[in-house]
Amino acid sequence: MALTETALIERFFRACGAQRADVSLGIGDDAALLSVPPGCELVATTDTLVAGVHFPIQSPAVSIGHRALAVNLSDIASMGARPAWALLALTLPRAEEAWLAEFAAGLGGLAREHRVALVGGDTTQGPLCVSVQLLGVVVAGGALRRAGAQPGDALFVSGTPGDAAAGLALEQARLEAPPEKRDYLRERFLLPTPRVALGERLREYASACIDVSDGLLGDAGKLARASGVAARLEFEALPVSQPLVEAVGDERARMLALTGGDDYELCFTVPASRLARLAAELPPRAWGYTRIGTVLVGEGAVVVRAGTVMEFSHSGYQHFT
Repeated sequence: MALTETALIERFFRACGAQRADVSLGIGDDAALLSVPPGCELVATTDTLVAGVHFPIQSPAVSIGHRALAVNLSDIASMGARPAWALLALTLPRAEEAWLAEFAAGLGGLAREHRVALVGGDTTQGPLCVSVQLLGVVVAGGALRRAGAQPGDALFVSGTPGDAAAGLALEQARLEAPPEKRDYLRERFLLPTPRVALGERLREYASACIDVSDGLLGDAGKLARASGVAARLEFEALPVSQPLVEAVGDERARMLALTGGDDYELCFTVPASRLARLAAELPPRAWGYTRIGTVLVGEGAVVVRAGTVMEFSHSGYQHFT
């Protein structure tokens, strides 16, 4: 017997996320009722993942569920906010129970990890498409923004960009790698780690921040343009993982770090006056971030290698091109 929409929601999504006391009314009514803490602003973001565009059609359902929330968690992290509530709009070709169970496990596991309650949404039939709206809170006036970087600020990135792009290439059979390297890189694409804790702590130090999802160079350029400054990235300083280097070589690894997408890391700037405190209170090795450059007078983002500015024909993923 085919699942009805009501049965699908009850079985797979009513208890999918975390339980929160600030949810007055969640799944089951026409809309959710949520309580925003006093002295806080509401932070809202949404992302849509389309099969064949944002993930290979054969991707595991657990990965699709995980990534659907992870991409939004990364946006919340870039604002220095704390995630709280999510809404899910899920379009499915058919209601397959095994697929839905895996999808809900991927979404729900990450939601519970970050105390996110699933409070509503919609399901419909059609080509596979997943949209998540994520709501969070931040102290009023305390959110990080893309604008705010000043000449002299240091430029940082979290994690090891480029891993996810290689993982996607492996999924699409465009790249070969030894089994132990392949597993690591595939997981970086299939199950990305949003830097929520780091983003929240960066409110005390960063002057500007952006989610790195469309390529480090392109997203650093967006931050620079929003701030009215220039970003200088040092090619040799780019953090690349050993599995990526061993899979594609150092040169290609650094190019993937600059232009590959789907990393869901944070690129941020810190004034010189706060650098010592940042290093002491958030040690780079423990928190997983690396200085990659400097903010200068000017506009846009450039990459310098051995003192020479590099030329790029592509600086980030764009829709409708």
